[in-house]
Amino acid sequence: MTSNNKLVQSKQQRIKTLAKNYDSYDFFNLLTGTEMLSTVEDLLPEGHRERQFPPTETLSMFLAQAMNEDRSCQKAVNDTAVKRVVGGLLPCSTLTGGYCQARQRLPVGMVSTLVRFTGEQMNNHVPDHWRWHGKRVYLIDGTTVTLPDTAANQAVFPQQRGQKPGLGFPISRLVD
Repeated sequence: MTSNNKLVQSKQQRIKTLAKNYDSYDFFNLLTGTEMLSTVEDLLPEGHRERQFPPTETLSMFLAQAMNEDRSCQKAVNDTAVKRVVGGLLPCSTLTGGYCQARQRLPVGMVSTLVRFTGEQMNNHVPDHWRWHGKRVYLIDGTTVTLPDTAANQAVFPQQRGQKPGLGFPISRLVD
């Protein structure tokens, strides 16, 4: 075997190794698997077109992007391009514009509903010995934000206790 062939084989092996990390196809397979497929299909935007980055693939790429140390759009697109070639599919463009536009088209409701759905699925499969005294534990986080001082906001949201009436800004309390 010539040194050129060894170099090519080495590069091919490196590409295969890199393609295994933070795999958007693994996320895609989860999203289109039997447990989630009907939920995902119900949440797809109406009238979406099958473009280079359809919603399910875009969401898969976005999840992989969020889990990766390098969270750049370029990394997400490059990884998808490599995976396509390794999988024997036609290569796609490595320009990020199409992916970024597709990501912006993802409905926020779709993402938040799937987050809740997966959280419920994980919670339903938690072994009893992981529970605290056999009970579910809920983590709650709260904060406050000040709102513009308008009559409408004053009517709905309370003023800070330490403020004199008519002074200061209304407060909205948020719990997650």
